[in-house]
Amino acid sequence: MHQQSPAPLQTPPPLASLLLACARHGIDRIDDGMLGLLALRRLMSAAAGRQKRALGRPLRDEARESQVRLRARRLARRLHVSAGTADGLASFLFSDALQQQGVHATRAAAWQAIPVSASDTTMTRSHALLRLIPPPARWRPLLRLAPAPLRDRLIASALSQALAPEHIGSALDELAGRRLGIEVVDLGQRCVLEWRDGRLHAVDAPAEATVRGSATDLLLLAARLEDADTLFFQRRLMLTGDTELGLTVRNLLDRMPWEAVPLALRIVLHRGARFARAARQARNG
Repeated sequence: MHQQSPAPLQTPPPLASLLLACARHGIDRIDDGMLGLLALRRLMSAAAGRQKRALGRPLRDEARESQVRLRARRLARRLHVSAGTADGLASFLFSDALQQQGVHATRAAAWQAIPVSASDTTMTRSHALLRLIPPPARWRPLLRLAPAPLRDRLIASALSQALAPEHIGSALDELAGRRLGIEVVDLGQRCVLEWRDGRLHAVDAPAEATVRGSATDLLLLAARLEDADTLFFQRRLMLTGDTELGLTVRNLLDRMPWEAVPLALRIVLHRGARFARAARQARNG
């Protein structure tokens, strides 16, 4: 009886192999980002645990857990992720947070207790942990999930609160109707803002002048931890378009007293900028 020989194996098309490799590379980068976010969340959980003990509150807060679950389900629905997956992730995060607050809080306390006035060399003692934080360029895929109009409105709203007339008076009124673009090159993000009616508005129109820089350098500038002239001289920031408009904005912001910015925003900017700079130094070191 004649036995049929097995059919020869087909070689996968080169394009399919390339696409698979690209997909796996993207998955690896996302996994890196998720682990970096988890490391940051653990630090925040440890800090929250310290404050709960200081206030005499229990570590488990069911009302707070319900709020987090509800937010996760809403976001999951918009991102076309199943509610079961969102609930499973939330349960894991709650369990991990309780472990950090109840068991490992003292390990993270040293990092969280760093005062605002501490030097950057003190912060880089967490060198090994900081190197786990993905560079800003790795966050691009996640940021692309956020709709651009929503992102721009949030940016405009946050900046408007800091630059509200009750804080800075009418210093920016001479810029009414002018359009300034901000481009965060390593995050691949760009928005155009216009000062109108005493607040900033995100507009869908070409910018008259655009400031370009990395996320870390723009944050350092906003927190006034770096001088604008130094950043431009070192070409860490670039100004294109209407140079006169860009210089006018810079001069107006330089004259605005730092104390006019709400205290909570100053703290967030200062600590966030110092952390971003320390993380960059750790990666480059």
